[in-house]
Amino acid sequence: MKFTNTVKQLGLGVALAALCSAACANGLDQIKKEGVIRVAIAMGVPMFSYANAQMQPEGSDVATAKLLAKDLGVKLQLVQITNAARVPTIQTGKADIAVANLSITAQRAKVIDFSVPYASLQTIVAAPKSLKIKDYADLKGVRIGVTRATVNDADISKNASFANIRRYEDDATLVTAAVSGQVQAVSSQWPNVAEINKKLKKHPYEIKFVEHEFMLGIAMQQNTPKLKAWINEWIKANLKNGKLNAIYKKYHGNDLSPKVLAAK
Repeated sequence: MKFTNTVKQLGLGVALAALCSAACANGLDQIKKEGVIRVAIAMGVPMFSYANAQMQPEGSDVATAKLLAKDLGVKLQLVQITNAARVPTIQTGKADIAVANLSITAQRAKVIDFSVPYASLQTIVAAPKSLKIKDYADLKGVRIGVTRATVNDADISKNASFANIRRYEDDATLVTAAVSGQVQAVSSQWPNVAEINKKLKKHPYEIKFVEHEFMLGIAMQQNTPKLKAWINEWIKANLKNGKLNAIYKKYHGNDLSPKVLAAK
């Protein structure tokens, strides 16, 4: 019996070591050794990450990733993904970190680690002026669009399950759905509403109510303490010197939230 228990314990130890090895593979030392950092970017998110006129990735998250790689002294490899793939991409090690407008939530923090906030976003419900919406209760029966696997999706599912919820794989598809009349309202962020209004000038969307302000963190695998510590210090330093605020203001037209700046 003792021998059997010892074997079981050894087997468990090997399994745990293997898990640790996999989890720590994308740590700071490994990134420096390879000379490359793989950064997941959620494409199709206006102002954060989108394809420019030359069909190259651009936006505040892209610029943030470029600055981070430069300061770390390694090459940047962008891993372009959808919103829904952000957490799985980090969990499976397909990217070292994600700079992908990812809100810091308790649920996500169970499976991945987050840095201190580097930016924030407000989630809002928006619709044309003719649609009278003051709160969640007014969404009953309304065709409302959300981007799948986002905080907006979770929030509307929880607080307005009686709405006619339409889920889309990325923000660009959500914008198209609003412009084409597939939905009557959206739960999203202002950058997406601004994109809707560029194409929907006769009946532009307006903010009906603010749902939440979420802090955005750089995501990484759990059990990578050196990487997390370096990124946290990097964020604080670049909030203090104004570089992260300058990036945000360039693409969003306004300064970072005071809640984010407080982290410096």
